[in-house]
Formats: sequence, structure tokens, C-alpha cells
Amino acid sequence: MVHFVGAGPGAVDLITVRGQDLLREADRVIYAGSLVNPAFLELCKDGCICLNSATMTLEEVLDAIINAEREGLTTVRLHTGDTGLYSTIREQMDRLDALRIPYDVTPGVSSFSASAAAVHAEFTLPGVSQTLIITRMPGRTPVPDTEDMAALAKHRASMAVFLSASLLDRLTAKLLEGGLQADTPAAIVYKASWPDEKVIMCTVGTLEKAAREAGVSTTAMILIGAFLNGAGERSRLYDPSFTHMFREGTVAD
Repeated sequence: MVHFVGAGPGAVDLITVRGQDLLREADRVIYAGSLVNPAFLELCKDGCICLNSATMTLEEVLDAIINAEREGLTTVRLHTGDTGLYSTIREQMDRLDALRIPYDVTPGVSSFSASAAAVHAEFTLPGVSQTLIITRMPGRTPVPDTEDMAALAKHRASMAVFLSASLLDRLTAKLLEGGLQADTPAAIVYKASWPDEKVIMCTVGTLEKAAREAGVSTTAMILIGAFLNGAGERSRLYDPSFTHMFREGTVAD
């Protein structure tokens, strides 16, 4: 059996309880060593063989899984963050389906959630934004033309930009092209939830400069939008005058 597990954003105690249990029970762990906190390996039982997929190809990962299956062993494929975002599990699941090897998926806390927590922000503020766009700049991995950053910026929604810390000059140009103002709030969150987490508050116009001065060029989430100002309308849910299925609202005298 193969278990795909999202390790969360970095802190060992931010993995799910299910993911933690699966790690403790695994006979083989194949972990994304370039991003996953190595402290997770301390959860593994004696005799568990841990393989760093940062040095492996897809074919080598599959060979390791197949060999474990032949021996009747349990494998955990440990990915960073949440398995549903930029994790490359689809191509692995397709191969396992073809081989009729059973697997399941345990989601994890994403770095966009940990980044919002780090800056004490909420992406969806009443009257400010009710939409979050999760995206990235094109690099060696392209982005579909329909998801061009300038086109996304036109929505004025809250944004969490992955895998783009080394492309901030281009990111700024695209955001401005999409109509955002240079003084639009932004934040750079380096290694959210790790012991060396760093938060740099800035603006769209100062993204590149702020990152350079902080010495950040990788492993950072870029947050964009007015939600970072923290000013929104009062929530209807807890407004005393608002009626819903659990509470009758009051009318002011």
C-alpha cells in the first residue's frame, strides 16, 4: 500500500494526525528532501528506509515503490505542503493506477495557509475580497496563457503566489500591467512555520527591493492584496442584528 502524505508547510507539529500516524507505521518513506523538514524522519520507526526523492527521477521513485510492494511493505510518499498543490502526485498516481498498486492521499496544511497565519491575515474579508487566487509565475514550468498574471491581477482578488521568489521583478511588472497600483499591499513570507521564518511587509512596487534587502530569493510565498491592510466590514455572522438558523437577530431600539 502507498500513502501520499502532505507534510504541511514545515513545522513538524503542523502535519495532520493521520499523516503522523502513517509516517510512524511506514516501512519505506520517500520524501521530498529539498523542501520537507528532515525532522519528520525522526518519527519513523526503527528499520524504516528513507529515500530522498530530490536526487531521484520519477522512474526511480516508482521502482522503489514497486520493490516495496513486492516485499509486502508499506510506503509513505511524503510531499511538502498539501498534496493538491504543486506536488506532482498526479503523474505518480497515474503510473500506480496503470500498475494496479493501491494508494490513498492524506492532505496537508498548505504554505499559503501558514503564510496567512504568519502575517496575521485573512484572505477573505467582507467588503474587501471574497476570492483567493493561488498561482505562480512561469519559469521552467510554463503557465497556461489563460492564467497570465496580468489577467489574474485584474480581478483585484487576494493572491497567494507560489514558486516565484526569484522572479519578483517580472511579477511586479505583470501585476502593474494588470492594473494594480504600486502601493498595493504585499508580503513576502520566507519558510512559513519553520524556525527561521521571516516576514517582510512591502508593496507590489517594492517586492524585488524588499526581498533583495532581506536576502530572500527562494522558499517564499508572495501575498498580494488589500486584505493585508486588515480593514473589512463587520462579519454578518456575529452581528447581533443578523438572523440565521442558530440565532434570532435583535432589532436596535
